[in-house]
Amino acid sequence: MIPRELIDTAQIPQGDELRLFRRGDDFMIVLDRNELMNSRMSGSEEALATMTCERLSARKAPHLLIGGYGMGFTLRAALAETPADARLTVVELVPEILEWARGPMHVLTAGCLDDPRVSLIEGDVAAEIGAARGVYDAILLDVDNGPDGLTRNRNDGLYSARGLAAAKAALKPGGVLAVWSAAPDKPFAQRLRDAGFLTDEVVVRARSNGKGPRHVIWFAAKRQ
Repeated sequence: MIPRELIDTAQIPQGDELRLFRRGDDFMIVLDRNELMNSRMSGSEEALATMTCERLSARKAPHLLIGGYGMGFTLRAALAETPADARLTVVELVPEILEWARGPMHVLTAGCLDDPRVSLIEGDVAAEIGAARGVYDAILLDVDNGPDGLTRNRNDGLYSARGLAAAKAALKPGGVLAVWSAAPDKPFAQRLRDAGFLTDEVVVRARSNGKGPRHVIWFAAKRQ
């Protein structure tokens, strides 16, 4: 077996340490004992983008906010599905994630960060959401392993009633809040409904070939 090689580490602001590993051509980002993502399983993160874009197909010049770059699966899929006049704002809390994307994972990145439709913000996606009013056609969140603050406790606020109200205010009428999760979460699904969203919970496979663990994406639409 090819040994796993530690490439770099990064400190999450007000959180724990991330570690980037490589095994052959595969990359893994790990938090403590949790493998947050690896380059072999991209299907559900891609589905986060493609299924959101399907729900925006009638919109001209859509503006998407993507919370968490990760390994860029969601961004690359969104770029493939959106028109030339789309705007994609990516907010990444950990600067090293973007350094890894341009450095050891540059082949995987495939130039997506240099697409003219893409704007990068190094910071907290919660702050970006909280400052916006009717700006986004969609907000895509994949900053934890589900609707709780795994990577840092402060992320809990994103999934609280207050955080959902902020996301709703940041969306245009009919806009979509899409949240990725490694597992179902009935209380969160109820909070989405309590916040007034029209909610669709979809189960997707982790791998692009339709295999692997089952993940969950909530698509919560703001009423027109």
